[in-house]
Amino acid sequence: MSKDSHKGVGAEQANYNGTSRTAKSTFISEVTGEFGVNVSVELTAKLGNTIAVDTPSKRSTHARYGVYRLKSYGYSQYRYANCTKGVKKNVTIYTPRRVGWVLWETK
Repeated sequence: MSKDSHKGVGAEQANYNGTSRTAKSTFISEVTGEFGVNVSVELTAKLGNTIAVDTPSKRSTHARYGVYRLKSYGYSQYRYANCTKGVKKNVTIYTPRRVGWVLWETK
């Protein structure tokens, strides 16, 4: 089983629009984070990415910048030379796929 999950870099940001009209909210990533799986695969979420979105009246827009990762589940188990099996251990692995924003609204 696997699914996409988002790992944020830095603090979540939010902007409340207290006016009676739609307003533009602009979010800027403020930190850099590196996400490595092993020596050969890594993605970096870099400082300076921005996104601008419309925030409806009397609502808050929230934003978090980071890395989308594929979350996969499985297990590891050793097989000994005499063909008996060792202890089965559940494992979760994260494979970085792309960087980007997660946005949502609240009242």
